[in-house]
Amino acid sequence: MNEFLLIFRREAAFDTQLTPEQLQEISKPWQDWMGGLAAQNKLANPGSRLNSDGKVVKPNNVVTNGAYVEVKELIGGYIVIKAASLDEAAEISKGCPILTVGGNVEVRQLIPM
Repeated sequence: MNEFLLIFRREAAFDTQLTPEQLQEISKPWQDWMGGLAAQNKLANPGSRLNSDGKVVKPNNVVTNGAYVEVKELIGGYIVIKAASLDEAAEISKGCPILTVGGNVEVRQLIPM
């Protein structure tokens, strides 16, 4: 079984447009989807949500603010799943709740070091 990183991308201002009630409402589909993956033994790492603030470290010890303000799409979080192939991992990703709010899922196989 291989491991795949699912990276959840969404519109940068998405969280700021929602009320606390709306945020709570959209949490349920995520809990259901990830609970289903765990029940199928497909969830290798439950991942985390990512804060929109960050830094980018570049060559020559240059550190800039990031994620970049001019970017309209941010990485909102990630999980690691188990699947037999990239196609299976992509199929699993089709159930991700981020797709219902205009976001997308990037699927990448993890290669052990």
